[in-house]
Amino acid sequence: MHWGLFLIFVAASGAAASTGALFQPGTWYDGLAKPTWVPRRWMFPVVWTTLYLLSAYAASRVAEQPDNGMAMAFWAMQIAFNTLWTPVFFGLRRLKGALIPMAGLWLAVAGMLVTFWPLDWVAGLMILPYMAWVTVAAMLNLWVARNNPQVEPLRP
Repeated sequence: MHWGLFLIFVAASGAAASTGALFQPGTWYDGLAKPTWVPRRWMFPVVWTTLYLLSAYAASRVAEQPDNGMAMAFWAMQIAFNTLWTPVFFGLRRLKGALIPMAGLWLAVAGMLVTFWPLDWVAGLMILPYMAWVTVAAMLNLWVARNNPQVEPLRP
């Protein structure tokens, strides 16, 4: 593994993660109806930090492989949608609108899984937890959007 590549992917992940600090859930989120299976609030930063590190490490392994263009494109796509989702959901409070970047994120992570695996099966394995978490996050976003029709989006 090339440490320089790893640090570049970690930096991009850190930029995406910073939206969580800029657009925190707040009291309005606490008041939303949520399913019984919603993860505890403390789990989100722990899980996301782990996923960002796994994803960065996996990407740094795949970046050194020949014919990695599609895999790297999917990595770029997932970090872009990952960065976009938080401001849409928490910043603008557009619960249904956030389903669009969430769908893009889910597809991008699925694309990473499919393209990373044949290039480096260890890297592909490291994407499995991300796929599982994004699937739960998508289901949670959908559940919250459907069960909180009273939430008015913020006007920029």
